[in-house]
Amino acid sequence: MKTKFIEASNGGNWGKFALLRFDEEWSVPSQISEGSFSLLRNLGWTSEHLWVLDLQTGEGAFFKPGGLAGADLRKHQIWVCPLYESFLTWLYRQDLADLDRLPDLVDLDVPFEMSGYRRPGPGPAAQEPSKSRDSA
Repeated sequence: MKTKFIEASNGGNWGKFALLRFDEEWSVPSQISEGSFSLLRNLGWTSEHLWVLDLQTGEGAFFKPGGLAGADLRKHQIWVCPLYESFLTWLYRQDLADLDRLPDLVDLDVPFEMSGYRRPGPGPAAQEPSKSRDSA
């Protein structure tokens, strides 16, 4: 797995991130699925996906850069530092072909925040559309 550490700051907050991209792991076949299919490809992952790990909280998710950072965070509901969404937005605008070419430190022009957060997700009603809150 290819790994790149990047720190980010806005002059008050300090974000510490690990970008991870599968490498030789693509050749690992599934032990369940018949044939010699790549387990990762069988799951729908591509070489464009990155695991963006918040080193402070220990949480992260796989993202396919190019989308909307806020929407991706709502989807995954991970606990992140105050700079995560801004860092993800910055990351989505970068050339990610070679992670080593990315800087080790990024200055983000965003307001100071006191603490990290976990984005709320779609909620129980959206997850269970066939159930009514009044029934049961």
